Amino acid sequence: MKHVKCGDVPSVRAPAQYFVGPVWQNPIATPDDPARANSALVTFEPGARTNWHHHPLGQTLYVTQGAGWFQTKGEPRVDIRAGDSIFIPPGEVHWHGATATTTMSHVAIHERQDGSHITWLEPVSDDEYLGG
Repeated sequence: MKHVKCGDVPSVRAPAQYFVGPVWQNPIATPDDPARANSALVTFEPGARTNWHHHPLGQTLYVTQGAGWFQTKGEPRVDIRAGDSIFIPPGEVHWHGATATTTMSHVAIHERQDGSHITWLEPVSDDEYLGG
């Protein structure tokens, strides 16, 4: 059993090479092998979003606060709000983040395969972000 108390693990600023705008991450679970599932609470400030990316074994998002946007490459942008959940299948190229005017937080859950849980791609342009 591993018990992590609130405040034991600091919030970290998400790496700028993978996100547009200010994003904060709070790890929830990062277990050692052979476990594969990782999770984090991710908070996006208004206008912030991930780069395009995909996951080898898929991803589940559970929105805990605010309002945001989610988009799969080639499909319309989807409004997401607190209480919504999304399952993204393995290999599906997508992005997610806050709306232009509100913050959004979600729990992100994904599994590692061969040591990797994500493949990062190019940033989401302002036109892609706002055009949906």
